[in-house]
Amino acid sequence: MSKHSLDSAQAASAAQFDRQSDRYGKSHILADTQDVAKGLEGVAAPAGGTALDVATGGGHTAFYLVRHGWKVTAGDISPRMLENARKLCAEAGFQIETRLFPAEEMPFTDGSFDLVTSRVAPHHFSSPEKFVRETARVLKPGGHFLLIDGSVPDDDLETEEWLHRVEKWHDPSHNRLLSRKAWEKLARAAGLKVVRSELHPFKQPDMHWWFDTSDTPPENREKVIEAVRTLSDHVRQALHLTNEDGKITWWWPRLTLLAAKE
Repeated sequence: MSKHSLDSAQAASAAQFDRQSDRYGKSHILADTQDVAKGLEGVAAPAGGTALDVATGGGHTAFYLVRHGWKVTAGDISPRMLENARKLCAEAGFQIETRLFPAEEMPFTDGSFDLVTSRVAPHHFSSPEKFVRETARVLKPGGHFLLIDGSVPDDDLETEEWLHRVEKWHDPSHNRLLSRKAWEKLARAAGLKVVRSELHPFKQPDMHWWFDTSDTPPENREKVIEAVRTLSDHVRQALHLTNEDGKITWWWPRLTLLAAKE
């Protein structure tokens, strides 16, 4: 993968996650993979089952999959993230393959995988539509697609726009949070059958930790804090945003979508 082949959003993500890769280790909030276990209920690894984890980040989902019998390929746009994912698995005695690629252009032949996962990453993708089409292409017939990501309430434009603005200040490599309905539509358009699709609130326990994870610039931190101070009662209630022991906390709408290729 050449840096020159990346679009501007992909290049921004590659730079951001290379720079912040060491913050996504074993103590990161995503190290808790109970959401992956729940999302894959009813989907067991077949003999020799192959799984692709797209935008693997710190490798937590890949680690879960390899421990549960999958032959795993972890992909990411950041070389340093891939190295950390490989080390996470190797330290526990598991081997995974790692590949460098953007989510919108997967370097695999049609029907290569029994499972494709992507967790808390697609809001950075430059084209969610291309990502889902590529996912459907590389899946085998009967294979599954698991998406877990931040989302927005269906038909709530005010909360959606507030979240998008704040996420962009928090991390300029952010692209867009999509609603549950929007992701379902993309899956169906790519020829996938939605098995289940659910929104669950996911607590963000400390806004300053959130800033530190992405190294949010001081001026952008101030913009976010001001946006929190002046947000409407509707958005505050929609996100359950409050102050707990001096920490700003809120509940991120998190989507879990499982789809199948027939």
